Amino acid sequence: MNKIPKNIRMTAQFILGVVVILAGLTMLFMGIWMPPLGIIDSSLLVAFGEAATFSGALIGVDYNYKYRMYIAENKDKGDEN
Repeated sequence: MNKIPKNIRMTAQFILGVVVILAGLTMLFMGIWMPPLGIIDSSLLVAFGEAATFSGALIGVDYNYKYRMYIAENKDKGDEN
């Protein structure tokens, strides 16, 4: 069904997690430091930043367990990489 190799999917998931966390943190800091211009309220920026940071953390936790399973599967096969 999935023709993308598992290590490529895991790398993409890791990169996605890092990008989402950085985007969330950026939005959090923008909500703190930007003056209220009337265009985007800081509470909206903070809410999105918290949601993006939490999503990135969930992706990271999922990646961590998938990585551990990947290593365990490869040790069972005798592959040390």
